[in-house]
Amino acid sequence: MGRLARFVFAGAVGFVADAAALWLLLAVTPLGPFIARLLSIGFALCVTWQINRHLTFSPSSRGVAQEGARYGGVGVGTSIVNYLVYCAILFALPAMPPLAALAIASLVAMALSFLGYSRLVFDR
Repeated sequence: MGRLARFVFAGAVGFVADAAALWLLLAVTPLGPFIARLLSIGFALCVTWQINRHLTFSPSSRGVAQEGARYGGVGVGTSIVNYLVYCAILFALPAMPPLAALAIASLVAMALSFLGYSRLVFDR
């Protein structure tokens, strides 16, 4: 149960990083909500990898490069789910604020992330 709580904490920090990056990109660049979200997801993945590596699961027995590649692979897969849900919400409900769509999409992808990271990256 402790590992799950730490994972939720890492996800919350990642969510804040994702939301802050999205908000900043929307506020100071001409990027729209779809391109800006691709960049914010990448930033959030880097943040959560470090938290999950050092707090949630501890480093794996693999080297940093291999662990990072595995984390990135799982992260890309779950981010695709996250992004598709985000896009579907914004297309279906155009008045929905992008940050609200981000919150919903992030919750949907959280379970997939935990399973993937715990089983395929950190072998727990």
